[in-house]
Amino acid sequence: MPYYVFRIEEAELAMLKQLDLIKDFESFKEAKNFAREQRAAQPEGDQAIIKVMFADNQLAAEEMLMEKREQPIVMEHEK
Repeated sequence: MPYYVFRIEEAELAMLKQLDLIKDFESFKEAKNFAREQRAAQPEGDQAIIKVMFADNQLAAEEMLMEKREQPIVMEHEK
């Protein structure tokens, strides 16, 4: 299964995310390094998130990214 690198921009008022596939890779190491390079190249103030997703296909990766997830519970020792 391939690794997909996405650029994610979230609308401030809407609960929608704009997903842009940047590139896909066969190995995690290549995808991780590419994502790090993209994050480092972002201009200051750019709020977009660069994320690596592992999925059967691009549609499955996009569906996972669009899922509404609850905020993680932060334990006292993690603060």
